[in-house]
Amino acid sequence: MKCLLNWKREYNLLNISPWASLLGLANRAGKCISGEELVVKAVQKQQAKCVLLSQDASDNTKKKITDKCSFYRVEVKWIENRYSLGNAIGKDQRVVVAVTDQGFAKKLTALLD
Repeated sequence: MKCLLNWKREYNLLNISPWASLLGLANRAGKCISGEELVVKAVQKQQAKCVLLSQDASDNTKKKITDKCSFYRVEVKWIENRYSLGNAIGKDQRVVVAVTDQGFAKKLTALLD
């Protein structure tokens, strides 16, 4: 019976995409910044090496983040929705996440290409 109760949790653990597990590791290492204003500040200070933006973000947020990232030459990668992005870092919903470590950012961009 215990097997049947935990099947959904174990099924979700098996289907975690590689980018999500790497982003979770980066978050636990303290190398992630989430939230629109904090990410914009990190991009302006050139602390952000890579920005992950969900496709279901508002048009205003998409424009603000992509404009800042293009001006400061920070790579933007698109994630399918805010739930998967938030779930990857262990939070509820996140529209934008910045990675501040060059090693994590390089591997994430390789996995998301």
